[in-house]
Amino acid sequence: MIKYEIKKVFLKTGSKISILILLVLLAMTCRFAMGTEFIDESGVAQSGKAAVLKLKAAQKEWAGMLDEEKLKLVIEENGRINATPEEQSKDYRQNNIAYGWKQGFMEIRWLINYSFADHFRESDYYKIDSLKVEDMSQFYVNRIRLLKEWLEGNGRFSFSDAQKAYLIKQYEDLETPFYYDYLEGWAQLFLYSPTVIMITMLVLGYLLAGIFANEFTWKADAIFFSSIYGRNKAVSAKIKAGFNITTVIYWAMMLLYSAVVLTYHGIDGWNCPVQVGRFGWKSFYNIKVWQEYLLIIAGGYVGCLFIAFLTMWVSAKTRSAVLSVMVPFVIIFIPSFLSNIDSNAVNKILGLLPDRLLQVYDAVKYFDLYELGGKVVGAIPILFVLYGVLSAVLIPVMYREYRFKQIK
Repeated sequence: MIKYEIKKVFLKTGSKISILILLVLLAMTCRFAMGTEFIDESGVAQSGKAAVLKLKAAQKEWAGMLDEEKLKLVIEENGRINATPEEQSKDYRQNNIAYGWKQGFMEIRWLINYSFADHFRESDYYKIDSLKVEDMSQFYVNRIRLLKEWLEGNGRFSFSDAQKAYLIKQYEDLETPFYYDYLEGWAQLFLYSPTVIMITMLVLGYLLAGIFANEFTWKADAIFFSSIYGRNKAVSAKIKAGFNITTVIYWAMMLLYSAVVLTYHGIDGWNCPVQVGRFGWKSFYNIKVWQEYLLIIAGGYVGCLFIAFLTMWVSAKTRSAVLSVMVPFVIIFIPSFLSNIDSNAVNKILGLLPDRLLQVYDAVKYFDLYELGGKVVGAIPILFVLYGVLSAVLIPVMYREYRFKQIK
């Protein structure tokens, strides 16, 4: 029965076209994720695998513990390059040559700029140019100092005292100095992971929207419900088919995407803390890069499973494939409109909407905090538990809804 229900989903021409579109979009996303460039000795941007290997070699020269001595070397090298005729030239091509010399430590340069920013939420690309080697003793101290200043200033109304204490403790508990390594593979993988997950979810929504409603659309409901297994095993088969379709397509997409990007760029840096990447510097989640990867793919799966089951429930409830296919679009795009509302209450709600599971890469950077039983918890573990439970609850709800459906 399950195979028959899956076959019914994919026999439609629209389903075949949607899978083809999904594969095309995956290929395009992988192409974007492989768009790394390297500025060569003549100031010309190179792309392709050769550029990746050159960038990797340049950044590998700076791999290791990001301690005070390593930071001082970065300041000295940055100052030496700034003093060259190429850097001081008004010819952009000469400037590109000087920029190429900095590519090996460019990620460390970003971290220094974040650490010595004037404010917690600001960054000055040229800040490093005004720093001295003696300043590097404050590199890790500044991360905590800027957070405290922000919590006492502009962020003082956004968090309770317990939440402020939690954030500060998370910052202080982070193990330092960081281990730094070439991270381009993971950076590119994470950057486009929300895109892959969301387009997968939208296609799954289309495929599953009619899994219950089509019996009414095809005028086959009378036969379906009057058959010997129409109100038990057949309903169960539809739910299992939806689960299998979601599981197989999601993991096929994510594993294929991961394999392509990481094979192209390399897996180096998997054991670095997420804070060593320029986009993870402010994160309060003290995890490694490989742990963030697991959170991203697991979160995407839980989110897709919940939205898929919700789509199927709407399909069973309304008997309309048109209404049910709108569910993923509403869940994914409505939060973008609500985010324009400047309200702590709205932000709290946004932090727990299912679209955050599809974008764990971004959620890791957000300061979404909640207090449960006097304990402060980040949004990510709550999202996993909440939508894991809701997904489980939707199974008997779907079953009951469709089993007792009345024939019109």
